[in-house]
Amino acid sequence: MTDTIAMPEQDRTPVDFWFDPLCPWAWMSSRWLLEVAKVRRIAPSFHVMSLAYLNSDKDIPEDYRKMLEPAWGPVRVAIAAAQAEGDDVLLPLYTAMGNRIHLEGRSIDRGLVEESLAEVGLPTSLADAMDSTAYDEDLKKSHHSGMDQVGQEVGTPVISVEGVAFFGPVVTPAPRARTPGSSGTACCSSPPPPASTSSSAAATRAPTSPDAGPRAGAVAELRCRGS
Repeated sequence: MTDTIAMPEQDRTPVDFWFDPLCPWAWMSSRWLLEVAKVRRIAPSFHVMSLAYLNSDKDIPEDYRKMLEPAWGPVRVAIAAAQAEGDDVLLPLYTAMGNRIHLEGRSIDRGLVEESLAEVGLPTSLADAMDSTAYDEDLKKSHHSGMDQVGQEVGTPVISVEGVAFFGPVVTPAPRARTPGSSGTACCSSPPPPASTSSSAAATRAPTSPDAGPRAGAVAELRCRGS
C-alpha cells in the first residue's frame, strides 16, 4: 500500500498540469502525477488546453484534423464546469471522461459527457457547451496560460513548476505505488529548462497501463501536439 504524505496544502510545491481529455499521453501522465503527489511534496492543479484549437490554423493531414473534430466538446464542457463550480472540479471531471475514453474505449459523444458530468455531481445540461462557442474565449485563455510557456509547436501534457514549464513527460506504462517517486522528484523538483521538449515529442508506441482499455492502441497514432 502507498503511504500518502500528510502535510498542509501550503507546504506542498504547486504543480500545474494542462490537459486535453482526448490525448492518451496526457491521460497517462496525469495518472503518474497523481501517484507522485502521494509520495512527494507537490500539489497538482489541472487546467484545460485544446488540441483542436492548437491545430486549427496549422497545415495538418485531413485524417488528423478529422480525429480532432470531437475534441472541442469535452474541453468546452470542462471550461463551462469550471466556471460553474470552480477549478477544483476539473480533475474529477477529467478523470470521469478519461476513464470512459481511454479505459473503456468509447467514442466522444454527448452521452459520454453527460455520464461524466453526472458522476461528479454536475448538471448534465453543461453538455450543451459541447456545440457552443460561448466558452471559446475562456478556453483559449486557459490554453495560452500553459502553451505560451512552452511554445505552440508542442502540445499536451504541459507541466509548470514554480514558473518553469516543459512539455511532457510521457509515462508508459503507468507507475503504481512508490515507483513514481524518483521520476517525480526529478521532474517536479528540478524540471528541464523552459520550452524544453521531453520524450513526448518522439513517443511512437501505444500507452500501456495495467488498466488500459481497447482505445489505448487505437489512439496511439494521435499526435498530442502541434503540427
